[in-house]
Parts: sequence; structure tokens; C-alpha cells
Amino acid sequence: MLLGLYKVATYLGAPLLSLQLRRRVRAGKEDPTRLSERWGQPTRERPEGPLFWIHAASVGESLLVLPLIESLLDERPIAHALVTTGTVTSARLMADRLPSRAFHQFAPLDQAFAWRRFFDHWQPDLGSLVESEIWPHLILEAERSSIPLVLINGRMSSRSASRWRLAPKAGRRLLGSFALCLARSQADAGRLSTLGAPDVRMLGDLKHATPPLPYDADEFAKLKAAIGDRPVWLAASTHPGEEIELLSTHHRLRDADANILTVIAPRHPERGTTIKQALENHGVTTAQRSLDEPISSTTGIYLADTLGELGLFYRLAKLAFIGGSLVPHGGQNPIEAARLGCPPLFGPHTGNFEDMTNRLLDIGAARRVQNADELARTVATLLIDPTMLGTMTTKGIEAGIAEASVLDHVQQALEPLLERCLGPMPPSIEPHRASA
Repeated sequence: MLLGLYKVATYLGAPLLSLQLRRRVRAGKEDPTRLSERWGQPTRERPEGPLFWIHAASVGESLLVLPLIESLLDERPIAHALVTTGTVTSARLMADRLPSRAFHQFAPLDQAFAWRRFFDHWQPDLGSLVESEIWPHLILEAERSSIPLVLINGRMSSRSASRWRLAPKAGRRLLGSFALCLARSQADAGRLSTLGAPDVRMLGDLKHATPPLPYDADEFAKLKAAIGDRPVWLAASTHPGEEIELLSTHHRLRDADANILTVIAPRHPERGTTIKQALENHGVTTAQRSLDEPISSTTGIYLADTLGELGLFYRLAKLAFIGGSLVPHGGQNPIEAARLGCPPLFGPHTGNFEDMTNRLLDIGAARRVQNADELARTVATLLIDPTMLGTMTTKGIEAGIAEASVLDHVQQALEPLLERCLGPMPPSIEPHRASA
């Protein structure tokens, strides 16, 4: 019943989606040269040979499957990988990071005809959806095209599970279409299984297996020279509403140490100019990285509104607040900071990374704060206590190392499907894999 209503609603709503896409183009949230991809019309030819399709929502989800894609293509020299995402920033990042024989397309809107076009052209041999990308038309059209589906790093929050329980038949219909669900935590596995996923396994969170975020050593040296001996703390992946809250943190820290430098790296860099105007309206001298503005002795806040440079700033800062957690967004990934020796702090809203944040808290590698004032007190305390900060740093690095084997477990679980759908690995590669 609910799926039938969804089909009717999305069909009738297609003209409104066209208007929405045009608004998003004007806002810089869509690539006007590739809008046809959003309607399932490809902008390149399908390559010859086996094709593995991976669908991820945005930057974070696509980054976490990069090691898996690289390994899969190394093991199957004639295979290709198609990655779909829904955001301009992730498309740019994939253009820079995808290995040879992997390429990006924008994901179609969840319209039956759009996904049908997509599958008719690409004909992937195996499809995988990352985390919580459970879209009805996507799944039903993949099933119509006889494309096996896998859920990788499956995520099902308690709030989402409660909504799915209101439509149990729809949940069983959609989740029952997956050949395999690899959950990121035991809690996620339990919810997916209860809602109707037939083969659910908990192997760990792939975010632990991603390589350390990269950085440009020359840029690091330039910034280090400009900063000098000033203490630096970072607010990473901030969301709308948080930057203004963080102003009170910045002012309290400056009252204690006028030399301190606050770095803010917004989750969506295109918001940079708006954020800078808001900060300067409150009397804070701000340098904007996207405009190549230098850090001077009078710079209070450095606005790191660029893409793919968090690895640089985690290495520069002594500790980092992880955004999306002072506002009810659900938080961002804290292990990226911890594994680079930058102890993470986060607010009360961390539901998107519940297991990870709890694990870091349990071992003393992170701190939770309830508001911007408490954040200021915590940052100030840690900056003047190198022993406590050093302990958190060491435990965070150890936590990142301990979980890195999850990629091997995921590859082993996928291997029977990969072999059936993409073909076996060449004999010369199999011994290498077995000894890895």
C-alpha cells in the first residue's frame, strides 16, 4: 500500500523535481552540464567487461568505500567500477580520488523511469548501496533488471527504524531485496534484521579502514610558518547554526589566551563567504582560505572553506571539535581526527556515529560537551594540560589502528558474490590475497 502511494506521489511530483533541480543549479548545488544524469541519462559509454556499481550519498560515504574499490580493481584487472553520488562536492572529490578503471556519475532522482534508463544503459553486474541509501525505486528497478544488491556499512538509526516499523510490509519488501547486508554495528545489524533484511552480518565500520586523510606537505609548511607558536584548535565539518555558536567559544578562549587561533572548516565549503560575513559582523577578524587570504597576527579565525583539506588541518591543530553535533544533525566522523593525533570533541548529537563516539569516549580518546561554553572550558583545559592531551592523542591513534582490519572482513564476505557476478580473480592474484 505504502509503496504504491510512493510510486504515485513520485510520478506526480516529477515536474516539481525539475523546478527544484533548476533552483539547485542556481544555488551551485547541481552541475548544469550533467543534469541529464539526474534523470538517468548517461554522459559516457559503458566500458567493456564486468562492472561493479557503488552508490553513496555524498563525500563521507564515497570516501569510505575508496579502499574497497581500489582493492577490488587490483584483484580483477578487467573489471570497472561505477560510483554514483548526489552532490557536486562528492563528484569533484571522486574525480580527484577514484583509481584507474573507476568513474563517477550523478545518481538519478528516485523516479522509476530514471533508474530504468540508468540500469538499461549501465547493466551493472553487481550493485552496492552504502550506509542508509535505501530508495524504493532504486531497489525495485534494480530487482527488475536482475541486479544483485549488497548493503555496505549498513546504517539504520533507531529513529529511522521507528519510521520503517510504521510500514512493515514496505520495509520487508525493500530490505528483502538485498542479497547481503553488512552492518557497521551490532545495533544496526539488529534493526536491519528485525525489519526484514535476510542475511545480515556485523563486520565493523568501514570508516575505521579508510587511510589517513591526505595533506599537502608544502601547504602544511606554509601554514605552520604563518601560525608560528600560536595554539590552534579546529572546528571541523561544521553545519549551519554552529559557526555562530562557536563564536562564544572563540571569544572565551581569546579572553584566556589572546594568541589562540580558531580554525573553522565548514562541512559545505560553498557556505564560506556567508560564514565570513557573519563572523566579521560580530567583530572577528577572519581570513578566508578559498580567497587565499593570509593568516596574520590579528587573524582571530581562519576559515578553511576548501574541499579535501581536513587532513591538513587535523595535523595542524592540537584538538578538534567535530561538527554536526551541537545542532541536531547527528555528527560527523570523529575517527579521522583521532587517528591523525588530533583528539576529537563533540556535542550531544552524535547519533550518526553512535558506536564510534561511544568507543572513543570509553577509552578516553574523546570528550563530549553539551554546549559552546562547555566546549570553551574543555578546549582551554586541554590546551594547558599536555599530559592529558597526550594521553587522549595516544589512545585515539591506537583506536584507529585496532579497527583497520574491517576492510579484510568486508572483502571476504563479499567474495562469493563478487566471484559469481564479476568472475573469479586471476590465479596469479589469489595467493597474494590469501596472504594479505
